[in-house]
Amino acid sequence: MPAPDTLLADPFHPGEHAAQRRAGVQRHGAAIRRYMPAQHRQFFAGLSYLPAAVPGGHGPLATLLAGPPGFIASPDETTLAITARPAADDPFTAALHPGTAMAVLGIDFATRRRNRANGQVASLTAGGIVLRVAESFGNCPQYIQQRTSEPRPGPSGPLEPLDGLDTAAQAQIAAADTFFVASAAPAGVDISHRGGRPGFVRLRGDRLTIPDFAGNRYYNTLGNLLLDPRAALLFPDFASGDLLHVSGRVEIDWDRTDGFQGAERLWHVDITRVWRRRSAVPRRWSAASPAPTTLGTGSWTTQPG
Repeated sequence: MPAPDTLLADPFHPGEHAAQRRAGVQRHGAAIRRYMPAQHRQFFAGLSYLPAAVPGGHGPLATLLAGPPGFIASPDETTLAITARPAADDPFTAALHPGTAMAVLGIDFATRRRNRANGQVASLTAGGIVLRVAESFGNCPQYIQQRTSEPRPGPSGPLEPLDGLDTAAQAQIAAADTFFVASAAPAGVDISHRGGRPGFVRLRGDRLTIPDFAGNRYYNTLGNLLLDPRAALLFPDFASGDLLHVSGRVEIDWDRTDGFQGAERLWHVDITRVWRRRSAVPRRWSAASPAPTTLGTGSWTTQPG
């Protein structure tokens, strides 16, 4: 059993170190462990939804798993047993095998709390996934909009591959105050949260532009993208339960913000693949109460550029 205070001496890979240097940050460690502390294990056990990522043949894949509170269990400090699987026609399912790298983001919008866990699929059960955790760490509540949810059981729609962003997808992105981004790491995959005011993601043609706000200074996502520019963005529609998956290649613009309030830099996604599933998540959320940090940021509808 690891010591309670055991931290990884240098938890960052070369891409993360490069991103930190480019941003003018020097880090000599972080609160990243090879196991889950008791409070993280308890937190995961109370969740009813779980963003997740795995690597795919065309880049990372993201989905959102869901179930009643307790659908995630932690029998020991390096194991998460998830009693949920993505739909059979979800590309995530075809990429899911024992030994596959997998990342999950424990997030509770009601409390604005989040924890990350990355590792490998230990085994697959008839209705679930057992994840062997190799990295565990907490994240701050910045830019998490507060909203409550309630179960809304019912069938989801089929996977809808799209040739590009149709009118409904464009409207969903324009209204989004939250999305999740999956990126590939040298030893696996990662998924993280991004939040802002509605309109913080700009769409021009087949390119999305996202402001990068101050965070935990780990630069996990940007560090991954320096080594592998492929990413997957997952946009939930909190009113309908729809999920929109957008894959693409990322370009980081380190020295430009286009005057966007609160931004330290911009990153762009040139879209390559899109699909949608209606009523994918058997929950519905309330209207959002913006995080205090979100209120200090802008929107492309009111910003220049």
